[in-house]
Amino acid sequence: QVHLVESGGGLVVPGGSLRLSCVASGNWLAVHAMGWYRQVLGKQRELVARLTTAGHTKYSDSAKGRFSVSRDNARNTVYLQMNNLQPEDTAVYYCNAEIVLVGEYSPSDFWGQGTQVTVPS
Repeated sequence: QVHLVESGGGLVVPGGSLRLSCVASGNWLAVHAMGWYRQVLGKQRELVARLTTAGHTKYSDSAKGRFSVSRDNARNTVYLQMNNLQPEDTAVYYCNAEIVLVGEYSPSDFWGQGTQVTVPS
């Protein structure tokens, strides 16, 4: 079993910064990628930023230039540094990991419980 635990969400004024962290624990063969998604009530969950173990990154258009994803592979941790936050960034942010479990050949998706980020207008 794989568990993802996020931390670092909260309330921040427009233009402020937050750093989200997510620690993965469990047993697996390999981690293919880790990243962050967000979801606003009533809307689909959307990609914010993703970082593969090979070092490839992908950002949403709204995250480019303001957010930065990084990983500490030794600690199985992924971070999301968010700068210049705006009210439209308000959402629940979910950690995601694409992990190959023991006995399997392709990665499965695992999710954290989510952490709220609120930027009041």
